[in-house]
Amino acid sequence: MKNLVEELKWRGLYHDSMPGTEEQLLKEVTAAYIGFDPTADSLHIGSMVQIILLVHLKNFGHQPIALVGGATGMIGDPSGKSDERNLLNEETLAKNVAGIKSVLSRFLDFNSKEANAPVMVNNYDWMKEFSFIDFAREVGKRITVNYMMAKDSVKKRFAGDGVGMSFTEFTYQLIQGYDFYHLYKNNNCVLQMGGSDQWGNITTGTELVRRMGGESAKAFALTTPLITKADGSKFGKSEGGNVWLDTDKTSVYKFYQFWVNSTDVDAEKYIKIFTFLDKETIEALIEEHRTAPHLRVLQKKLAEEITIFVHSEEELEKAIQASNILFGNSTAEDLKKLDEATFLEVFDGVPQAEIAKADLENGLEIITVLNEKTGFFKSNGEARRALTANSISVNREKIKEDFVLTANDLINNQFVLLQSGKKNYFVIRVV
Repeated sequence: MKNLVEELKWRGLYHDSMPGTEEQLLKEVTAAYIGFDPTADSLHIGSMVQIILLVHLKNFGHQPIALVGGATGMIGDPSGKSDERNLLNEETLAKNVAGIKSVLSRFLDFNSKEANAPVMVNNYDWMKEFSFIDFAREVGKRITVNYMMAKDSVKKRFAGDGVGMSFTEFTYQLIQGYDFYHLYKNNNCVLQMGGSDQWGNITTGTELVRRMGGESAKAFALTTPLITKADGSKFGKSEGGNVWLDTDKTSVYKFYQFWVNSTDVDAEKYIKIFTFLDKETIEALIEEHRTAPHLRVLQKKLAEEITIFVHSEEELEKAIQASNILFGNSTAEDLKKLDEATFLEVFDGVPQAEIAKADLENGLEIITVLNEKTGFFKSNGEARRALTANSISVNREKIKEDFVLTANDLINNQFVLLQSGKKNYFVIRVV
């Protein structure tokens, strides 16, 4: 077997592991799982590290298991939280579980017939029939309260300024631990992986496997570092909030822009973590970038690779076209290819004005449009001077003073893009 741990280390994807983990992965095909809590009906880029970890696992010949926490999602993971999470109802949870399954299916083929084919499970399937008394007898007696209290996720909540921890959340690590035992028993799964904040929960699972699985039972743990930006701030959020993996929540254009706008320091780190490019290729890209950082070679390659991975090559091309509208030599044809949502995102924050569609039936003289109808220019004289200087464009095409705006000029049958010089934009929305 190829050395997965060695690969994870140079990529910056390794934080810690239990003794024997690397040897186990080198010895034989190993089933390993990662859990995803259904707190929303999609996943954002904060989950990308764990998705990529499962893909690496598969690429190195092992069997990835993706667990969607339909049961644990009803409780909420206390790790890294200062207050108790609001409990979700069953209908919301079912919707979230379905959404997460849909996202994960884009990266792992759960219908594959290969020997190490990825598997997806939902812990609600085995927890829903487990009575409280049975759980207390079979699982609760195996782990002492002292052991559970020693976990950082528990200690921090008791020592903090919050309201402490409810019994519901206190049981979370036992339920997650039982998940590991269930997968050990039914799927021959001997490794759980997750973020470094999950170490306490994961090691509770390894302890349950050891105590419930018999004398020969062995289980392992491996964690990844929590990703931060170079300035120390939390990774995974833009100014507009989370960057999601579904286009109905975050457009491909915004997704692409998030990566393109990475700092030089972050891009050097991210290209190892979030792409599958080999070491030689990455080192060559880093060297090229350091020679001419203004070309942003690293950021562009990072954005291209991860956009293709999450969306597709076709969607990447659309995102690049959209980016070129503002930052490159785009054409009127490029502009007309933008769908409404992408158009509005590209020109988010650009001044806008509304014109009635009826006003365009007989056409509007461009001077009237630039001043009276939009206020893009303060006076007819100012607009006329800009036209004489050949600095006005409509939908990326230069125009003269005799230009008349009609319904034929509309983008998506509702927008017109005005431009003065290189950087002054104005959007007309026709209603």
